[in-house]
Parts: sequence; structure tokens; C-alpha cells
Amino acid sequence: MVKIYGKLSSEVYGIDKYIGKSYGDVEYYGERLNGVKGKVLEPAVGNGRILIPLLEKGFEIEGFDFSEDMLDLFAKQCKEKGLDSSISKLDMANFSMGRTYQAVIVPTGSFLLLHKLEDSINALNCFYEHLEENGKLILDILLPDRFEIVFVSKRVFTNQQGESITLEETLVEVDQINQYRTFHNRYEKWRDGELISSEHEIFPLKWYGVEEFRLMLEKAGFSDIVISSDYNYQDYPTHVSQIITFEAKKANL
Repeated sequence: MVKIYGKLSSEVYGIDKYIGKSYGDVEYYGERLNGVKGKVLEPAVGNGRILIPLLEKGFEIEGFDFSEDMLDLFAKQCKEKGLDSSISKLDMANFSMGRTYQAVIVPTGSFLLLHKLEDSINALNCFYEHLEENGKLILDILLPDRFEIVFVSKRVFTNQQGESITLEETLVEVDQINQYRTFHNRYEKWRDGELISSEHEIFPLKWYGVEEFRLMLEKAGFSDIVISSDYNYQDYPTHVSQIITFEAKKANL
């Protein structure tokens, strides 16, 4: 994986995607995990926006992330809420937990951070190997909304100390053959009009066709694949702007 989510990037993520914020995904994943009594694994856990509410609902869930800054943020959130969860620094494309799970979840398009196809295939194989028989995988993907090389946006965030963090996102590359886009993200932190830190982030995002990804899941060994959109179960996607969720099972051996 390309190194992303450094200190400023993680701080902005925590401000923008704070614990308690939902796009419909927190409720959806809770519903789709209903009946799961065993352990759940969330790779690419981030700041815990999904994991912590599930933990509070009583799910036995643990996770990992590749960003140390994200893991620090996650640990802080758990400490503030008096929660205990097992976390570690691991790569989604190549990990070993030493146990199996009843469910693996990868919400909010985090899987697309694996922009190399071989890494994506390895990750799906890892998910499969870490599931119990009839275990469930739930995973979101997003489709690209633009392909022209262009300045995308500039946003400003304010932290609890009253400092401002600006984020400038620019789409710099579109690889149509390998199906990924690369953004250059520039973070600047300001205090009383003075620049106190900055960070440059190279942020690739892969994309897949809907049926293409179904075939990838089948090739990895998954069955009973259900495709949903915008967190409406079994609503097949009809528009590029929709969030697409795949749910699949590890077949009986």
C-alpha cells in the first residue's frame, strides 16, 4: 500500500468523519451483522467510526490499520469512551491474525486504497482464509465520478484547539488500463495566521465494475453474493454516484 493518512491527514479524517457520524453505513452494517455471535474483523479500521458503534452494540469486533497515526486516533477514541478493542498495525493486502472470524467488514470504500490488482486479489484471499465456514464478508466500493485531470477542491477544517487545517485535493493521474486515479492532497495547519505544519499525500483510488468485482469474489471462493446500493439491501445499483455494497459467504468446504 502507498503510505497515506499521516498526522494531518488522520486529524482531518477524525474531524470530518467523527465517531457518531453515519452515511447510513453504521446502521446498515449493524443490521447485516445481526445474528453474528462470534468475532468480527475490520481491516483498515481508521479512527473507528464504524467499529466503535458496533463495539458499543455488543459485537465482539477487532481491527487493524496500516497508518500509525490512524491507530493512535483510534486508541484515543476508545480510551475516551472506556472501550477495549484489539488493534494492530497490519497491511490489508497481506495479514495473518492466527484465528478465523464469523464476519469481515470493509466499509466506506477502504478496499479501494489497494490500487494494485495483485494486492486486491491477495486481500480477498486473506479475507476468505480468515473467515469461518459460512462466514460473511461485507465490503463497499465506489465508482469514479470524474476522469479529467483537474483541481478538485479546497476545504477548511477547524480542530478543538481552534487551529485551521486546509486540504487541497487535485486529481493528477487517471490510469484507465489499471483502473485507478491518483490524487495529490496538500494539508496545511494554521494557528493565528501562521503556518505551523504541512503535509503532502499521494492518494491513489482504484475502481471496479460491479459485475467485474462479483467475478473477483467468485474467483476468491465466495458464494451467495448479494449486491446492494446506498445501503438498501438487494437494490442493484443504477447510478455512478451510489455506494455499492457486496455481501458474500465463505462456502462450505
